Amino acid sequence: MSNPHHTNPASPHTVHPASPPSQAIALRQPLPEDGVALHHLVASCPPLDPNSLYCNLLHCTHFAATSVAAVAADGALLGFISAYIPLAQPDTLFVWQVAVAPAARGQGLGGRMLNALLQRPTCAQLRFIDTTITPGNAASWGLFQAWARRHGAETKQQLHFERQRHFGGQHEDEMLLRIGPLALAAEAVT
Repeated sequence: MSNPHHTNPASPHTVHPASPPSQAIALRQPLPEDGVALHHLVASCPPLDPNSLYCNLLHCTHFAATSVAAVAADGALLGFISAYIPLAQPDTLFVWQVAVAPAARGQGLGGRMLNALLQRPTCAQLRFIDTTITPGNAASWGLFQAWARRHGAETKQQLHFERQRHFGGQHEDEMLLRIGPLALAAEAVT
């Protein structure tokens, strides 16, 4: 049986677009076959922390309902949001990583992926978006702060994981950014 989401059999392993980034981009739920391309995409997006290939496969399967893949017409994976709803916080979407291929940056793809994700029935009950960001990751700060402004949502930040205490000095501090409360049911996410 053919998979309607992949017309190019080589596409699960393609990361960068073969055609200009202005091409049509489909935003869809990830598939297990996206795992390898996701692994390569994250590697091409410093300062994102790389995950194991197995972890990326879990993003594409166990967390597929709360993650989004941005796929070009030629099957290339141009963007990905890994996210989940923590069991102890059913009103919160925790965004783990946002990755956008270098060729697709500067086009608002990160915000479009977040909007598409929040329109899913799985996310209907959400009131908050949480994410952690290192102080020096200007692209992530810009994405989430601009998204919050566009949607009239408040933001709060606090130190979440400390460089020495939690990372043994091997990683920068991670700041928790909370966006919300959201009024997603009352507005069309744009």
